[in-house]
Amino acid sequence: MTGIPLPAVHRPGPRSWLELLICELKMVVRDTAGLIVPIGLPMLILVMSASSAGRQEIANGRTALDVYVLPLVFTMILATTGIINMPSFLAYYRRSGILRRLAVTPASPAMVLVAQVAVGVLQTSIGVAAAWALASLVFDANPPVHLAAAFGVLALATAAMYAVGMIVAALAPTPNSAVAIGLASFFAVGALGGMFGNRESLPDALAAIGESLPFGASVQALSAAWTGAAVQPVHLISLTAAILIGGAVSAALFRWE
Repeated sequence: MTGIPLPAVHRPGPRSWLELLICELKMVVRDTAGLIVPIGLPMLILVMSASSAGRQEIANGRTALDVYVLPLVFTMILATTGIINMPSFLAYYRRSGILRRLAVTPASPAMVLVAQVAVGVLQTSIGVAAAWALASLVFDANPPVHLAAAFGVLALATAAMYAVGMIVAALAPTPNSAVAIGLASFFAVGALGGMFGNRESLPDALAAIGESLPFGASVQALSAAWTGAAVQPVHLISLTAAILIGGAVSAALFRWE
């Protein structure tokens, strides 16, 4: 007696992926705070810091604005999107049961994660481009001496921030708790990484910790690329370690429902 053949399972095609990306993009656009804060706050920091940075040359014709302010602003854009925004969306989807319902369809819940990351990368790219346009057109900012290194660091830093954000998403049971944990994590790594002042003013132990965390490592690596200095391996190792640790911890702790 032959068994009844099971119907073939059709996996989502390019059209389904495109529709999901559009839906995720609409969700981000409708979230006014989540859309404005990751771009508007760093731009405000840029405007406030540009005048005080002055035109003092640091190295290779690059000024304090280029070497200190722009790396900080770019890192803030990456961190606010990866550590605060993305976890809150995933926590909302889990709390509302969207991920659980997707699990019984041909579409995997992981599709939402991929789409959210893709939209987040688009948002950070727009934020970085807007900050650079403002800095170059209004404040005469200079490009990095090592442009390829700067793009490489930005890509690695983006992945590191999202890895930290996935830990937040794994731990937070609700959207509000995701925002709270994300904000606390953002300000913690930012404070140790020099967001509120010169990192050298911190005690040596805290300064060393801050430099090894994703925020501080990103700022330091971008600063090196801007001046034309070699990016220190310790900063690249720190960012890579954040990606690996964040991926392992979130994979172990994350629940779809």
